[in-house]
Amino acid sequence: MRLLALFIALSLPAASYAQDGAAAWERIFAVVSHPRCTNCHVGESGRPAWDDLGYGAQRLHGMNIVAGESRIGAETIPCRVCHISAEGPNDVPHAAPQIDDAWRLPPAELAWRGKTGAEICTALRDPDLNDGFDMEELVEHVTTSAFVNYGFTPGAGRSPAPGSTEALAQDLALWAAAGAPCPDA
Repeated sequence: MRLLALFIALSLPAASYAQDGAAAWERIFAVVSHPRCTNCHVGESGRPAWDDLGYGAQRLHGMNIVAGESRIGAETIPCRVCHISAEGPNDVPHAAPQIDDAWRLPPAELAWRGKTGAEICTALRDPDLNDGFDMEELVEHVTTSAFVNYGFTPGAGRSPAPGSTEALAQDLALWAAAGAPCPDA
């Protein structure tokens, strides 16, 4: 990441940092505000959703799921009851989704559902609010997380987040190199 950020920094005129960083943030926000992401980034409610994924515009996850403090549903119905923690093709519409990781909701501090661009931006650049990641680690997380990759390639019958894992990682690196500018609140 440091080499990528350095390459980006050296290839941009200083005057374009803020503009390019702001444009990168807009592309990042288009991803993190998409229902594929916000349906799981739900905050303290622990109630994932199925909004705009073919079940209706505003719909909480079926089976009255509440992930609780564990973020895996251990208090009610664990995510793994329906979600498969193994790599699979996800080529059957509406079948149990599969990823090679243990299913869980993100930490409550990473609530994106219903948040503005300024609120999410502020949280993403703050390690106290983003699960402890500095900018380099955030880019690394995006490139290696099975959950992030699934968001872009959820399989048959599922709406993907816009773009790709690689494009999101590049935008995060550009945004970081520009000082991680946030839109006005």
